[in-house]
Amino acid sequence: MALGDYLASEIALDCADGLFSRREAVRRLMLLGLTAPAAAALLASCGSDDDAEPSAVTPTAPPGATSGTNTASTAAGTSPAPSASASTDVPGTAAQDTASSEPATTAETPTAPSVEEIRFAGPRGELIGVLATASDPNGAVLVIHENRGLTDHIRSVPPRLAADGYTALAIDLLSEEGGTAALPSEGDATAALGNASDERLLEDLRAGLDELERRAPGAELAAIGFCFGGGMTWQLLDAGEPRLAAAVPFYGPAPDAADFSGSPNAAVLGIYAELDARVNASQETARAALETAGLVHEIRVFPGVDHAFFNDTGARYAPDAAAEAYQAMLDWFGQHLAV
Repeated sequence: MALGDYLASEIALDCADGLFSRREAVRRLMLLGLTAPAAAALLASCGSDDDAEPSAVTPTAPPGATSGTNTASTAAGTSPAPSASASTDVPGTAAQDTASSEPATTAETPTAPSVEEIRFAGPRGELIGVLATASDPNGAVLVIHENRGLTDHIRSVPPRLAADGYTALAIDLLSEEGGTAALPSEGDATAALGNASDERLLEDLRAGLDELERRAPGAELAAIGFCFGGGMTWQLLDAGEPRLAAAVPFYGPAPDAADFSGSPNAAVLGIYAELDARVNASQETARAALETAGLVHEIRVFPGVDHAFFNDTGARYAPDAAAEAYQAMLDWFGQHLAV
């Protein structure tokens, strides 16, 4: 699936789900380059013909979202990542913010990760990112954001990873536009990403890996991404990135004619949501390309949840499935990033 088509379909389905109005959907689609008639036709095909403003949606955990389904064995004779019991008490969540104020009884207190917004050199100028540095990293992770850019939700991921032993950099792929914060709306952020060339985006991602190599010398590299960022993770594998030791795309569309042979060292954990029919349509393409390239891989489909279930600021957030997916990712890194 082409990422431009994916972004347009995501806008239409978000509108159909009541996340914003039809008028706003048409505006966003026209920013992507669609004509008004084409935007109206796409919205009609997705069942979104109501011009009323959306009602507020409170994120809830869908029933049955407490465990992932392993739908493929790993290649090359490795065993699947172990399943973890679901929990919302994970680094960076409110559960830990309510910890007791009693003094610690152990001799050692964990060191809080260093978190900073950084500027670093890119192929066309300065790039922006949020870097969280682990004190003794077990690996280094490039975090690729959703189609709304470097949001507060994505900014929370690097410190969470650093607390678990991985230096992490969330890159802002809208740096050339002045950064996500410089754009007037989410729709403008999505349009700017949709209008950026694949070449530009991939070059920026490679610059992010360069920066991680500089910040965490000797550490094995991984990439993770969410939604649009999941698609870019697949694109990075498809373009060829031999430095990657692991990759975890969260519900991202795979390229139509994927060829991952240029990323021979990457162990790939593909995370999908059972109700996400649009992205799941490319799941077999990804699986076939992984098998053809001979990459160590696993495909996990989490039951009863929808696209973007990991995003704790979104309407489709499913906390139990999100916690388990996060733990599955850590387990994967534990297996495939050398210490």
